[in-house]
Formats: sequence, structure tokens, C-alpha cells
Amino acid sequence: MRTISELLERAAAQAVPVVRGIGDDDLSDATPCSDYDVRALLNHLFGVIANFRVLAAKEPVDFSRTPDVVEGDWRSRFEDETAHLVKAWAQPGAEEGVSGGMALPARTVGLMVLGDLTVHAWDLARATGQDYVPDAESVAEMEPWLAEMAPQARKMKVFKEPFPTAPGATAFERVLAGTGRDPGWSPPRR
Repeated sequence: MRTISELLERAAAQAVPVVRGIGDDDLSDATPCSDYDVRALLNHLFGVIANFRVLAAKEPVDFSRTPDVVEGDWRSRFEDETAHLVKAWAQPGAEEGVSGGMALPARTVGLMVLGDLTVHAWDLARATGQDYVPDAESVAEMEPWLAEMAPQARKMKVFKEPFPTAPGATAFERVLAGTGRDPGWSPPRR
């Protein structure tokens, strides 16, 4: 079993090129995450990364704010922020005990940020017409965890109702469907 930091490093390696490939003219486009356009989803993902870096250190966080950080060289900043996230989860004890403020096992919290990074990278890739292949080991770790956590996430309005999957769906398609996403989603025509 890989550590959370190893899984995050692998997921970040897949997500960073997607973020680098987002053009300024893509920022107002729709995403498969229906509550967000590309810019809002980037802001959300930056916030998730920053907050879960703090959670790795067992510190409390405030999820109530989502500042607009898509300015300046945000593409390079995303790569830096994901590297800081990986480093935070590599610290001794990061996966042990209970995470600050969430009252959940630390590894569960780590899998939450792994899920956000992986699924939102797919959202952004799909919205902007880019290819995206998630890290297979990350998906294998996320799938059973997501199946277990999904009912609670739906009650909290974090996930939508599951999207039906066809027989033979891939593990990642099942992960996407479990969050309420249509794995076949494509952007509306411009």
C-alpha cells in the first residue's frame, strides 16, 4: 500500500499538465462539476489543496472562504501548491491519528484530497478538451473508500446521486459515477 504522499505525487503529476493546458479563454466554460465553471473549480481546487495541506499537520481549517486565486502565474502556483501538499503528507505522523478539525482518521482525510485532486483534474480536462488518464494506483485506493464515504457525502451535499454505469465500466468511471458525474460528459458546444 502506497502512502498518501506517494499517491498525491502521482495524482499531481497527472493534474499539473491539465492545469497548465487551461487557456484564459477557457475560464468561463462549464465543467462536469455542475456547480462550477472552470475558474470557480480552479479556485475551489486551490482552496482544497491549501486546506488539506494544513489538515496533514493536524491543524484546523476554515472551508468557508474560496478566494479568487486565478491571477498572475496561477499555473505555476498550482504546481508549487501540489508539491507543498505532497510534502505535508510526507511528514512523519501525517497519516496517523485523527485529522485536526475533521475528526476523521488522517488517512481518510488524505484519501479525500486525493479524490478531489484526481476527480477535479478530470473535470478540468474534460471541460477544456484535454486528455486525462488518472493514476491507476490512486484510483484503486479511492474506489473502495469512495463507495464507503459516498452516502455520507451525499447527505452533506458534497456528492450528487450516483450516475448509472454500464456493465464493464472502468474503476475510474465507477469513481466518477459515484460522485454523481456522467463519465461520458462533454462540454456544450461553444
